[in-house]
Amino acid sequence: MTIWNLGGINADFVYSVPHIPAPGETLDASSRDFFLGGKGANMSVAAARAGSHVCHIGAVGGDGRWAIDRLTEYGVDTRTISTVETETAHAMIFVAEDGENGIVVYPGANRAIPEKTLLQSLTNAKTGDWFFTQNEVNLQIEGAKFAKETGLNVAYAAAPFDADVTSQMLRYLDFLILNEVEAEQLKAATGQGPADLPVKDVIVTLGSKGATWFGARGETHVPSHKVTPVDTTGAGDTFTGYVIAGLDRGQPILQAMQTAAKAAAIMVTRHGTADVIPSLADVRAFSG
Repeated sequence: MTIWNLGGINADFVYSVPHIPAPGETLDASSRDFFLGGKGANMSVAAARAGSHVCHIGAVGGDGRWAIDRLTEYGVDTRTISTVETETAHAMIFVAEDGENGIVVYPGANRAIPEKTLLQSLTNAKTGDWFFTQNEVNLQIEGAKFAKETGLNVAYAAAPFDADVTSQMLRYLDFLILNEVEAEQLKAATGQGPADLPVKDVIVTLGSKGATWFGARGETHVPSHKVTPVDTTGAGDTFTGYVIAGLDRGQPILQAMQTAAKAAAIMVTRHGTADVIPSLADVRAFSG
């Protein structure tokens, strides 16, 4: 089957700093790196490296050809990415010595995806394929509604969190993933906890504490693997991409989560974003 991912594509500028800057504080960075990023791109690369056929639906500016080339190199089908007049999105990522990060994003082309790009892409989808999206882009609700009406499975990562958009998305979803802060924000907006939502499968990620699945079996926890983190950027996206790939390949959700937990553990031991997401071979060799 195919995963159709309506997602963001960023140029990530990563700065190594002693700690995350406080308000009014100026810091010297010890290094600066440049990576392909964006939650959508990260998830597409993760799902592709996990063995799925992924068509990325998105947009870059005229300055973004390099991003399309890298996605192609990493196994993502890029024929559904448009080039628009707005510049490619970019992010400034500050990574502290303990591995924690702070991020500022300029959305750029991610919020200018043409509706015709979305609709033309999904007309090629087949019943049983997955449609997947996040909140970095425009057209999430339109995409989810169209996908649901045409027989696709619909998955959604509620980040960056937007209570209004997330509330509107719930009616179309088969799968929802969000972190524990976002779960609390959604409960505050809707009055519903993860177990109460009208979604078949809900996963709440808990960082170093693992992730919890709320589904037909009730509440099931999958622990994380103990590693020494150097950079947590992209770990959640890696986990999500691997889970979606597992579901796309027909794995039970618990098995998909266990594989994804290994991928996320490897990811936090590496500096970078999409460019360093582990392959399925890396995950199978992981013994942590």
